[in-house]
Amino acid sequence: MSGSPWFEDLNVGDEFNNVPEVTITEGHLAAHQMAFGDRLALPLSWPLSKKVTKSPTPLVNSCLVANIAIGLSTIPSQRVLGNLFYRGVAFRLPVFLGDTLKTKTSVVALRQNRIKPGRAASGMAALYIEVSNQEGQSVLNFYRCPMLPCRDSEADTGKNDDFDLISAPLDFDKLKALVPPWNFKEFSPKQVHLEEGQRIVIEARDTVTSAPEIVRLTLNLAMTHLDSKKGGYSERLVYGGHTISLAAAQVSRALPGLITIICWFHCEHLAPVFEGDILRSEVLVNQREDYDEFSILDLTVEVFAESEVSVKEGQKETKVLDWRLGVISRG
Repeated sequence: MSGSPWFEDLNVGDEFNNVPEVTITEGHLAAHQMAFGDRLALPLSWPLSKKVTKSPTPLVNSCLVANIAIGLSTIPSQRVLGNLFYRGVAFRLPVFLGDTLKTKTSVVALRQNRIKPGRAASGMAALYIEVSNQEGQSVLNFYRCPMLPCRDSEADTGKNDDFDLISAPLDFDKLKALVPPWNFKEFSPKQVHLEEGQRIVIEARDTVTSAPEIVRLTLNLAMTHLDSKKGGYSERLVYGGHTISLAAAQVSRALPGLITIICWFHCEHLAPVFEGDILRSEVLVNQREDYDEFSILDLTVEVFAESEVSVKEGQKETKVLDWRLGVISRG
């Protein structure tokens, strides 16, 4: 399939493999760091990364890996109205500077939204993304769900697949399989012990900037992120991974003992985000499992946006993201 497909152009089983392979360079690392200010220690300190991971090249931030993978998966969703959710995002192997990422995207389910008077026809496309490195090893796989318009605003496609089939396959008790064989004793930053049920309200907020630049950096083809006339809003919609990456950066500042993210159980985009919005995060510790040299934490991160829209509607802020993730922590 070529061009920019509409919802009715897609069929279950379609595959999109004709995408560039991307080698992670120092330019990627610098641009990502400039946009988000993430404080994860291993991608920032090359000597520490070498001590812990035993790799001669530094670890790449998992959010950068995810953003590139998402960008490369956007051929079928160039006309996206908004990405609704992610499921079962599993970082199978770490990615290091100089590694090359190859992405395969498959359509696994399609469901048209209910037809309502005065609303143009649209539908949801469940996509499965597989990412491998230059050795052919699986480094990342996940589902995501963009909402797409129909070419015919009154179309009735009859597409009504069961989306329960793409529920997250990740189980907290099995996350240790995603932990790389690193020397965690060499990781020096530690944090106060976090208890299950503990909530951390992060006071420091971030204003959303550099959104189009990150879209271009990650080869994201979604028109609504670059052209305000191609979406359902009066301004450019901020790419959802941008919001996630800012949330991850806020979490890294609040939790200095966080080593790396190994999975997203799920991630729901609850409301749109635009440039100039001010974001803050709250973190809930759902579960923890302690090992000799590290801990695995199951966290929920809720992100709230203060914007001109929320203020006009009489709300101080709007909840825009519900993100549950698994991390490796020291302390």
